[in-house]
Amino acid sequence: MSRKFQVKAIPSTWLENNGRRLDCGPYMAGAVEIRELLKKHKTDVLPDLTAGHDGGIYNGPQFERNYVDDAQHGVPFLTTTFMMQADLSRLPLLSKKDAQSRKLNYLRVHEGMTLITCSGTVGRTIYARSDMNGVWSNQDILKIVADPKRIPSGYLNAYLCTRFGVPFVVSGKYGSVITHLEPKHFSDLLVPRLGETIEQEAHNLVEQSAALLANYQANLTEATELYFDSVGLKDITASEWHSWGSDLGFAATAGVQTLRALNFNPRFQRLCELIKQGPWKPLGELCVPGTLKRGSRFNRIDADPEYAYRLVGQKELFWLRPEGRWIARKFVPNDVLVESGSILVAARGTLGESELYCRASFIHGKLTENAYSEDILRVIGNEKEIERGALFAFMRSESAFRMLRSISVGSKLQDHHYSMLPSLPIPYPSSDIRKRCNDLVIAAYEAREKAIELEDQARSLVERTIEEGGR
Repeated sequence: MSRKFQVKAIPSTWLENNGRRLDCGPYMAGAVEIRELLKKHKTDVLPDLTAGHDGGIYNGPQFERNYVDDAQHGVPFLTTTFMMQADLSRLPLLSKKDAQSRKLNYLRVHEGMTLITCSGTVGRTIYARSDMNGVWSNQDILKIVADPKRIPSGYLNAYLCTRFGVPFVVSGKYGSVITHLEPKHFSDLLVPRLGETIEQEAHNLVEQSAALLANYQANLTEATELYFDSVGLKDITASEWHSWGSDLGFAATAGVQTLRALNFNPRFQRLCELIKQGPWKPLGELCVPGTLKRGSRFNRIDADPEYAYRLVGQKELFWLRPEGRWIARKFVPNDVLVESGSILVAARGTLGESELYCRASFIHGKLTENAYSEDILRVIGNEKEIERGALFAFMRSESAFRMLRSISVGSKLQDHHYSMLPSLPIPYPSSDIRKRCNDLVIAAYEAREKAIELEDQARSLVERTIEEGGR
């Protein structure tokens, strides 16, 4: 595919008004044109609308990250990668002692903040919801704290995410290989004032969206807890898993399937035996025959969205708003698409504690419109045996994560041992419990989809009002 170049002629006044910057970023991003459009509105500069630490626009210092396994000694830690995910229940834990120190205590997230990635891929933006209270963020996430006396926080977030706000946000980035944003780059960011009615309406939409995402998280957590409680079990934690000892110096009887020690580790065997003490069935009996495999390999031919599927990879699989390249429909196999209720598991990666390898996601609603890469394991429940949402309530658990990792094969890049997958023991609650778990999961994903729609409505409202005022 040929490389596309952009060319634009600009007046010399633009150079003077932008500090005589000679790099093309500020002029190509559209911020200058938008600044001209906003002259038709009453505007404020962003620092006049924020309050709090360092005036309400800040990131953090570089610091050594000391991670812990026990939640009693740690706080959930948000990085730029995890920030984009929908399910925040598996965040790594930063040492509580470090987090609450004078140096880092102001990095705590509070609901209503706007969080923006400011290193690497800069400008990705989310709105902090209530279940993010008590989470700490890293130095590569910039916080914008709206002063409630001057501007509704939801409106400010909606504006910064519009096609008018995003160019302002990214126009100040600098760096060649790794780009950065700093608080000082927001000193002259213009915010249009669209009137109390519009601003409050946009704020309410964003707040409703945040509440729905909090419900999404709560329903998923409740579904998993109910699933385990109903069979007399409790999902293990990372701390418990590591407290069971190391995987060194043990004896095991090797079968013909594998000779890798990891596949016989005592912690894995102990976890399987715990599950087998109650009602259970092997994973293979609960899934549609012929599934429990990764997708096909295929040539990826780029195409316009009108003739293409959005191809989602392992990382984007877990994002609230999955991104991906557009690939021609004509050249892809059928199994790049998955049906509603499918459970997709990251099937390639390394064994780092915070890696996504072996984490599971659920497909429902508009997520079925995407295509999914060959590096993703398809787990499709047989609805005659188990409700698919109920199966996901278990597959998203720490117990399932540890079992899946224990059947890994490979050297650097790990994959699953597909002969061992069908025999993994899955707790099997009564039909009424399975239905309740399924209902909770479905309700969670419907809330998530509605939350995205409300965010989009808020952004469209702001964009439409700015455009109409500029005519």
